[in-house]
Order: sequence, then structure tokens, then C-alpha cells
Amino acid sequence: MTSTSTPPGLARFNVLEEHAAFAALHEACASTTWARRLLAARPYATAEDLFAASDAAMADLGAEDLAEAMAGHPPIGRPKPGDPTSAREQRGMAGASEDLKSEMLELNLAYQDRFGHVFLICATGRTGEQMRDAVKERIGNSPEQEREIVRTELGKINRIRLARLVEEEA
Repeated sequence: MTSTSTPPGLARFNVLEEHAAFAALHEACASTTWARRLLAARPYATAEDLFAASDAAMADLGAEDLAEAMAGHPPIGRPKPGDPTSAREQRGMAGASEDLKSEMLELNLAYQDRFGHVFLICATGRTGEQMRDAVKERIGNSPEQEREIVRTELGKINRIRLARLVEEEA
């Protein structure tokens, strides 16, 4: 028999004061528009409902909102000091050789020059080599193609971060 009760972490999120819930969402994704859309749809019965709302909000973000969301992400291989989330997600670069780290830095800079924002990929579970290969492949995309890939990657990251939020113990 399956339970239809709301998971404890999600139940907690549903009743957080608005400023605290906004802060939790903003930590998952730096887009104010995205966070406000998710707040407005509370309460959520299931994590899947929250993920679906996240996906819908991400699909509707305009260029400025996407830029705001991307600004919350450090370059691959250079997580912000004191940012355990980015460090955990980019773990695949932690043990990378100095050559690979140097190559990734050069690729990040070339990508940023081309597109005007950081290279964004759902890095969870990827090796440094996989991330390097992805930036090499994507740097040839048109800005329009890349914007939609970034939107998809942000959606994946948001789902992982929201899952952590709703699975957290009290």
C-alpha cells in the first residue's frame, strides 16, 4: 500500500513563511521570477507537483530571467568558496588533473566570450572529462540553441536541488 501523505520535507516547505520559502527557492535557482511562481503555487501535494511547477516556470522564463538564474552559478571547476552545493555538484572536477583544470578554465572563458554567460551544465554525476567534452561540443552552437540547452540544464539542476530541499530532515 502506497502512502498519499506529503513527504515531511515538502510539508515543511509548504508551511514556511514566505520570506523563508523564497530564500530556500532562491538558493535552488537565482531567478526571482521562477521562485515567485513556485511560491504562488504552494502548497504542493507531492514532490512531482513541485517539479512540474518548476519545469513550467523554467519554460516561461525570458532572457533576463534566464540571465539572472545563470548568474547564480559559478564556472565549472571554480565553485564559490563556502558554497557546498556547487562544490558537491561539480565534484567531477575536484580530482581533475591540473591540465584538465587549465583546459576547462580556457574553455569556460572562450564560452563566456561567445555567449556572454557562464557555461552551464547539470554537472552532478559527470566527470571533468565529460564536462570538458560538453563545453567543446556546445561552443559551436548558435546563441538560440545554447539558450534552450541552458534552460534544459537549469531545469535539471533545479529538480536536483528541489529534491534535496523536500527530502531534508527537520
